[in-house]
Amino acid sequence: MAMTKSRLALLIALGLQQSLHTAHAQNETPAASGGSLGEIRISGSREAAPTYNPLTAVSATKIEAPLRDIPQTVNVVPQAILRDQAAHSMQDVLKTVPGVGLSTGDGQRDQVTIRGFTAIADQFVDGMRDDALYFRDLSNIEQVEVIKGPASVLYGRGSSGGLINRITKKPGIDKSEVGLQVGSWNQVRGEFDLARKDDESGVAFRITGAAENADSYRSQQFLKRQAVAPSLLLKLSPDTRLLIQAETLTDRRVTDFGIPAYQGTPVNVPAGTYYGAANARDVDYSQSTVTSTGFTLDHRIDGAWSARNAFRQYTYTLDRNNTLVGSVNEAAQTVSLNRSNVKRNENGFFNQTELTQKTTLAGMAHQLLYGVEVGQQNKDQVFRTQNNVATLPGYTTADLMAYYRVKKIDVQLNLTNLFDRSYIIAGHGSNGNLNLPGAPRAWQLTTRYSF
Repeated sequence: MAMTKSRLALLIALGLQQSLHTAHAQNETPAASGGSLGEIRISGSREAAPTYNPLTAVSATKIEAPLRDIPQTVNVVPQAILRDQAAHSMQDVLKTVPGVGLSTGDGQRDQVTIRGFTAIADQFVDGMRDDALYFRDLSNIEQVEVIKGPASVLYGRGSSGGLINRITKKPGIDKSEVGLQVGSWNQVRGEFDLARKDDESGVAFRITGAAENADSYRSQQFLKRQAVAPSLLLKLSPDTRLLIQAETLTDRRVTDFGIPAYQGTPVNVPAGTYYGAANARDVDYSQSTVTSTGFTLDHRIDGAWSARNAFRQYTYTLDRNNTLVGSVNEAAQTVSLNRSNVKRNENGFFNQTELTQKTTLAGMAHQLLYGVEVGQQNKDQVFRTQNNVATLPGYTTADLMAYYRVKKIDVQLNLTNLFDRSYIIAGHGSNGNLNLPGAPRAWQLTTRYSF
């Protein structure tokens, strides 16, 4: 028994000695041990991984914040969805957002409603107002965010339904990509996205662009558009960055008001029937041109304070010519046609200056935003019309996408309107007698090459 106790005491003593020796070795400094630690630098950047479920948004609070912490409904359509849907227009994007409705917009502009309220003037790009009346292109868009409910605290005048904010693609990555899409009705669209960065000098640039030509299932309809958007990022100091952006877009197409209604329902004619001029491509067209330039200056004052100034200037011109149905004579079963021309010229600027403070209140971390916006818009319009120029006789959708990737080549097949729905948009502005027929079943084949 005594021998057993002595052996136990010996083991405990040896264990304590080993423990003390280990602790002493860990507490030795590199200098005391005769060694030194070398400098270690870790740096890197990459494009965000594609996801259908982004965790943050910037539109609702003007700062990047987790969606779970925002006491307002915000729908985010990220780049992954835009690519998989082969979306090129706001209609392509917003048809999947709940609470958002679409109308024909005079056949020459994006026009949506949010929760039943018109949002024709509630379009923004990177938080700056973009309420010109045109069809927007998505070749330079990273994601689209839809805020539901009033947002005038941060964005000023607007409707009660909400707003739509497009987030542009920005420099800061290395990317080379070209894409080609062909589809029904002679559609051909080419896109490119070129980005480079130099970590040594702190300079990065990116340029995106697209060109598209297409006919349509609608008689006379066509589309010709081109878009280019260059941007430059300069790291002026470790705490200061300057982003310079520009964009230009031209769009020409037939001004299509759809077909009239008869006895409360659309006229029973083929979906491609066009009620307008026989030479509509030459005389019933809408051509819009939008150019914009701007810059964003970000400066980190210290660990708690940062400043931001954003400026955007734009010009917009529209030449719209159209022949449309004015009234329907149910007794004679005829429709009268009206002829009109609209010319718009707009220009304006907006400047936002913001100060962000990080602080702790009541034991909780907070971010406080202070800011002021100054802007000016000049809008001129000339409208000409002539009535009764002629008399003529008288929504669940399903899409399919297949995607194949091999090394640096992507191949994507989209089949749209598998149910062959008759009408995708009913009503035109306040006129319920005009309806835009839905496209018959269509296909698009898209290829992209990254190098």
